[in-house]
Amino acid sequence: MSDAGMAENVQSLSLEEPKVPSEGRSEAEKAAKKAAKAAAKAQKEAEKAAKAASRGQKQASVTEADPNDPLASQYGDVELVQSQTISGNVWTKVEKLDPSIEGTTVLVRARVQTVRGKGKSAFLVLRQELATVQAVLFVDDNTVSKGMVKYASAITRESVVDVTGVVVRPLAPVEGCSQSEVELKVTAIRCVARAGPLPFEIADAARGAEAISKATEAGEQVVTVLQDTRLDNRIIDLRTPANHSIFRVQSAVTQLFREFLLKEDFVEIHTPKLLGGASEGGASVFKLDYMGQPACLAQSPQFYKQMAICSDLPRVFEVGPVFRAENSYTHRHLCEFTGLDMEMTINESYHEVLDVVDRLFHTMFEGLNERCAWELTTINSQYPFAPLKFLPKAPRLEFAEGIKMLQEAGYDVDPFGDLNTELERVLGKIVAEKYNTDFYILHRYPSAIRPFYTMPCKDDERYSCSYDIFIRGEEIISGAQRIHDPSLLERRAKECGIPVETIQAYVDSFKYGAWPHGGIGVGMERVVMLFCGLDNVRKTSMFPRDPKRLAP
Repeated sequence: MSDAGMAENVQSLSLEEPKVPSEGRSEAEKAAKKAAKAAAKAQKEAEKAAKAASRGQKQASVTEADPNDPLASQYGDVELVQSQTISGNVWTKVEKLDPSIEGTTVLVRARVQTVRGKGKSAFLVLRQELATVQAVLFVDDNTVSKGMVKYASAITRESVVDVTGVVVRPLAPVEGCSQSEVELKVTAIRCVARAGPLPFEIADAARGAEAISKATEAGEQVVTVLQDTRLDNRIIDLRTPANHSIFRVQSAVTQLFREFLLKEDFVEIHTPKLLGGASEGGASVFKLDYMGQPACLAQSPQFYKQMAICSDLPRVFEVGPVFRAENSYTHRHLCEFTGLDMEMTINESYHEVLDVVDRLFHTMFEGLNERCAWELTTINSQYPFAPLKFLPKAPRLEFAEGIKMLQEAGYDVDPFGDLNTELERVLGKIVAEKYNTDFYILHRYPSAIRPFYTMPCKDDERYSCSYDIFIRGEEIISGAQRIHDPSLLERRAKECGIPVETIQAYVDSFKYGAWPHGGIGVGMERVVMLFCGLDNVRKTSMFPRDPKRLAP
């Protein structure tokens, strides 16, 4: 037999246990074998536990600098910030990094958007708000060590870091970064707050419809983040560039609203949101117990705006929460939203209000295009939309005229009924084709479909001195001349089934000489949604409240 054959045979003999019939074994032998198996299993478990502990120690050690590293002072996790010191350090905003400060050493605090370690180098993309910049580390043993690269490469995505580095020009523009003409040559990096496992990747949540479509056509699989997942983890979802931009646009909407009205001599007021009765009548109110008294959340600041007018404040406005207990699951309804409300005295006609509103929104639209150009471009990159078309003076169509346009287009429409969502969109398209605008006014609505406090038209009480205003075929504004005569107000309340005693304080406010007046109520989230051409109002509500969502 050859040496190899002999060895194979010996190995076989040494590894294989002789097969002895079980009935031929003693009880002691059986017990010994069982104990041996248990011992072997215990040893394996101990080895696994030791390896796991070793991995944990290895992972834990990467949060600290190697004590034997001469550059140990340049990296490692910082002590928890508890307002224990004021260092005098100056942090530079990422958006300020450009070639004009080339060669300057800066300190920035940002999130780690991506990190890629490769041998003796590491590349990080740092994100601060909407600005991104690439940070690079190359081992040279003078400013960057192997331990430093290892530490940087192990930082989890979305962690907050302090990075010190020199602003340098890259050999070629850095694709995918807003600060593409510069990068940071890192000399120090410290983690301020580490991010745990993410519910989804920011890149997946930020992927646009066009990118998804191209990937699908190419047969590639891409991850899409559904709306409920986004809203359940809204804090992460809001970090995407498009979402950041949406809420900057929203901020600009309220700023422009305030700026315009203040220049027009309006006074900002703040009205109660806890009421003893329904603010607009009907059942869609959130009822609650108020110290043993029945109460509800305000559906509108309407009554109090009018009371302010009666208190001789001729022009008032408010930006505040509005609550509607509507069991609606549409793309444009919320149970809580931010109302932009204004009220003003008129001398002769509600068209005086419309004149102000027309100028207000023309100014707002121009202001958004001017102030938010970058944000609108960012939103458009994920949610493509056509720029809003609007005219210096919006078309004003009577409700009956709008009905006629729909009928001529082949739609069977009730001339005294309200327009549903589909008909509003159709009318919006007809108006856009005829007048080349996405923004228009429809007025003289039927009295039967307006609130009880709406002033009826003098020439035909079937119609009212009311109006709605539309963007891209969807209503964003509702308003009217209000009834300022107490006897007419009581009659209309009774006709609408509202117990007068529940609104007595409101009615009484008109008994001491009331100015003729009118106003509007605007849904802020709808304005942003439609200006940006978005498909769901939940995208423009930071933490939306609908019939099924009360958290986060």
